[in-house]
Amino acid sequence: MAQIFPARRRCPFAPPPEYADLREQAPLVRAELPGGVVWLVTRHAEAQRVLAGGGISTSPATPGHPHHVFHPGGATPERQALLAENAPGHFIDLDPPEHNRFRKLLIPEFTVRRVRDMRPGIQDIADRLIDDMLHKGPEAELVADFGLPLPSLVICRLLGVPYADHEFFQSRTRSMLSALDDEQVRFTAASEIRNYLDALVTAAEKGPEDDLLGRIITSGRLTHDEIVGVIFLLLVAGHETTANMIPLAVLTLLRHPDQLAALRADPDGWPMAVEELLRYLSIVDWVAFDRVSTEDQEIGGQLVRRGEGIFVLGASANRDERAFERPDDFDARRGARHHVAFGYGVHQCLGQNLARAELEIALRTLFERLPDLRAPVSEEEVSAKYDAAIFGLNALPVTW
Repeated sequence: MAQIFPARRRCPFAPPPEYADLREQAPLVRAELPGGVVWLVTRHAEAQRVLAGGGISTSPATPGHPHHVFHPGGATPERQALLAENAPGHFIDLDPPEHNRFRKLLIPEFTVRRVRDMRPGIQDIADRLIDDMLHKGPEAELVADFGLPLPSLVICRLLGVPYADHEFFQSRTRSMLSALDDEQVRFTAASEIRNYLDALVTAAEKGPEDDLLGRIITSGRLTHDEIVGVIFLLLVAGHETTANMIPLAVLTLLRHPDQLAALRADPDGWPMAVEELLRYLSIVDWVAFDRVSTEDQEIGGQLVRRGEGIFVLGASANRDERAFERPDDFDARRGARHHVAFGYGVHQCLGQNLARAELEIALRTLFERLPDLRAPVSEEEVSAKYDAAIFGLNALPVTW
């Protein structure tokens, strides 16, 4: 039984080295955690199999759901009450057909066409942030000055959330995703965000605007509490992941100057490079840590019993030699769109088209407008979020 999980990253550009050992052992490996035992899915094909959803549940109400496995006390009444308080609208914790009710409402807001219409606005935000950097220059802190504000401004504009309040929800999001060992801190931060959004939704219901929040309200298809939960998910997911990707992607490209030069010479290569950055960096180690088998079934040659919990190690699946040639090499021309950085199947990331557009515009614009951009820090000096649920950099000083 695996005793090396959860594992900690030790390099900005690679998942925990223990994942390679697990992947070599088997596509599914047993791991014993304080609150129970789960199956770790280590390889790409089996990751897609589990994420596709057949015979698999993501609902905390399903017997055997592993939401408590990091805690020796298990599903205590207090923990269950906290989960229930934050449950309405959290469609990522719902199975079809209930999950479909939310997803069908939201999919039109994130289509390729809708995101294409948003690109000029994203470009304007990127240019204005770089204008500010150049005005202050010739040095900046890329996380605070560019990586974090760009997706935050985009998601606030999309949802109708006042950007003036961004420091509040960003600080609470950091607490939610960093305090892995303190559940009360996480739930307190989540409750503070939810209370803020409750007031925001209440105000919007009196006079809905022409934004995503307004359109959800006028649809009449969700309750007040469900709307709050949906906006909560979109707000947190809509800025935190991309905000972590942008600075780390910049550092990765600066560490591969030949490939960066090729992208500068051929800007049409940026979409392909973004796919490789998503695969290579895989900033969410556990693309699914909340699945449970609803039947006895064989996955990857392993019998998984009904009620047994399953974690999908996306960062391991994206380095699987069976799915990607030379997976530990960064290759901006790989174009491996079959990665699982956005998940797979029914719960695949709703905002993936928006995230791709933000990354492409942010990186292309940054390297076009700052041709001499460099990060004068060694790999050992990089301040990284090694203990956070979503990996990234705390800071990245740059000059030009």
